[in-house]
Amino acid sequence: MIIGLDVGGTHTDIVLLGSEGLERSIKVPTDTGDLFHTVLTGLEQITEGVTPDQIHRLVLSTTLTTNAIVQNRVPPVGMIVSGGPGIDPEFHRTCEHYYVVSGSIDHRGREIDGIRPEEIEAASRSFREAGISHVGVVGKFSIRNPAHELGIREILGNDFEKVFLGHRISGNLNFPRRIATTYLNTAVYSIHKPFFEAVRKSLDQKGLSVPIRILKADGGNMNLDASIDFPAQTILSGPAASVMGSLAFAPEEEDALVLDIGGTTTDMALLVNGAPLLDPLGIVMGKHQTLIRSLETQSIGIGGDSVVQVADGRIIIGPERLGPAMAYGGPAPTPTDAMFVMGMIHAEGREKAEAGLQPLADALNLSMEKTAAKIFDTACHAILDEAGRMIERINAKPVYTVHEMLEGHKVTPKKLLILGGPALYFANRLEEISAFKVGVVPRWAVANAIGAALARTTCEVTLFADTEQGTATAPEENFRASVEKNFAVPDAVDMAFGLLRTKAIGCGANPDHLEMEVVEQMTFNMVRGFHTTGKNIRVKTQVKPGMIHGYDPVAGKLT
Repeated sequence: MIIGLDVGGTHTDIVLLGSEGLERSIKVPTDTGDLFHTVLTGLEQITEGVTPDQIHRLVLSTTLTTNAIVQNRVPPVGMIVSGGPGIDPEFHRTCEHYYVVSGSIDHRGREIDGIRPEEIEAASRSFREAGISHVGVVGKFSIRNPAHELGIREILGNDFEKVFLGHRISGNLNFPRRIATTYLNTAVYSIHKPFFEAVRKSLDQKGLSVPIRILKADGGNMNLDASIDFPAQTILSGPAASVMGSLAFAPEEEDALVLDIGGTTTDMALLVNGAPLLDPLGIVMGKHQTLIRSLETQSIGIGGDSVVQVADGRIIIGPERLGPAMAYGGPAPTPTDAMFVMGMIHAEGREKAEAGLQPLADALNLSMEKTAAKIFDTACHAILDEAGRMIERINAKPVYTVHEMLEGHKVTPKKLLILGGPALYFANRLEEISAFKVGVVPRWAVANAIGAALARTTCEVTLFADTEQGTATAPEENFRASVEKNFAVPDAVDMAFGLLRTKAIGCGANPDHLEMEVVEQMTFNMVRGFHTTGKNIRVKTQVKPGMIHGYDPVAGKLT
């Protein structure tokens, strides 16, 4: 049996999958202040009557890091960046405590200018005075030679809880994106760590000793232990789970838009002929353009529990969530309260919902019922408007699926697939006010947890080779080897596949069902005095995202 567990900002969804498909599912409130109790409660309920030896795997997804970024609630961190000649790192400042320091390494990995210890020590003092405990360090060409990043970490010593080095976070050459990637990795660490510890403690309490995976933004998963060093990989894992949970119900011959409407955010994605779109460069979160490989998804701060306000006669929804709806004892009016007033939700709490909406009705000079309808319509239109902008953004560049690049393809979804707790409430209205044919994903309330449970373990390896210097390196794998002058692209691919296979198996992939592929390969001649003196080779390989071997999406069973 497999457990899928999706920790959202409002609810935690847990499913138990067996040979006959979905055995059971539950939903418990997420207490971000006590994640241990949240996870333990879910595990106890989902495994009632099930012995630990019957559980073979547990896969998690979470929106905690995504929600924190969307709601501008990431804690302050420190950044130390060295660039040398060329791009000024100041143009890519990520936070208040951001220091540009001396030191330069060229594109071949040769030191041009050394680091200045006194600059690092000054930055360190400033961080400590500001109470900062997590620091990111990035050098422009550290992926060719990490000596400066390693030297800066050594100078920082043991004064900080965690120091993240850019060359270990990403092996890609894009300097501005590597700065943003390292920053987000550093910033979400303190959000992800309590989640990591709560899961570990909960499993120990339950006596479950099983492989534990966490979903990544690209729709694959990795070991939970690895996530503590790469917490930014969990950004958009919630939206990725939504995509994976909807795949089996997507039309095969047309494009479709996926919406996962939760309590805190609405996550959206696009499918082309049943395949998820891939962002080949990396996640974009607000102003932060990263190198975190991901499915093409987007999260907006509109959900059932988003705060509703009136300003200058306009209804504003989100991005903040202060708690549950007022109908359930929360502190501020929400779209869920509007749904109570509209008669969509039949449960105790309507009087509290009306009390919450009354000041908004007075400010708008509308009846209670018209105010509720206006709030609900505002939420629906905001979601559709953002989806339209997402489609325009995707169509402004080449379209990639997880399998291939689609030359000249324009995404034109006509089908809308909805999942998430309020999916049924939104479905009819979204169809009425749009040109979409709307379908609700089966088991919509927990489809994201099912998607997480069935995701395949994925990873990638980037290999650089310089035949003039006689070296091959994979920075993220801490790998370095000597190569001969005749080392060529096929040799680089073989070496990268070997590293990828070892890495994938170490991450928990099924060694008998590894779908490996080359996603990028480049080679450049190095010429001196009109003679070719060597080659610069770059190869990127990956294990394809997808469903685990043995899952029948039509029957919904594990074979």
